[in-house]
Amino acid sequence: MSEAGPAIRLKWLPHGAGLPLPRAASALAAGADLRAALPEGEPLELQPGKRAIVPCGFAMALPVGYEAQIRPRSGLAARHGIAVLNAPGTIDADYRGEVMVIVINLGEEAFTIERGERIAQMVVAPVLQPRFVTGDELDETERGAGGFGSTGRV
Repeated sequence: MSEAGPAIRLKWLPHGAGLPLPRAASALAAGADLRAALPEGEPLELQPGKRAIVPCGFAMALPVGYEAQIRPRSGLAARHGIAVLNAPGTIDADYRGEVMVIVINLGEEAFTIERGERIAQMVVAPVLQPRFVTGDELDETERGAGGFGSTGRV
């Protein structure tokens, strides 16, 4: 069993009231499910090729040194072609606005999102802020400057 991560303070917004807290779907899951905070009885129909910003109904305060990554849910992607457009989306520790998810329908049929539906997952992870320095030379590696596909297909 892994140890608990940092406590993250959430603030429900009026349209998120009554939704469950984000939580992992299983004991060892890395991500916490995010739910759509759409108005009751007003589902969002997402047509093929279209995108939408779906509110989650809360704001949060991540601790310094952490980020939240917003990722697609594998079942929605595999069964319906629903993806997170900027995956992984990043929420920085100093952001205090509403958590929202940019979803896109890459499937062939319209997909309806209802209030409370799990639409994405959020992985909270530590981050380092590097210090960038300039120089005239870089150390040599076997790969060198080989870019896209340079290490082969397999």
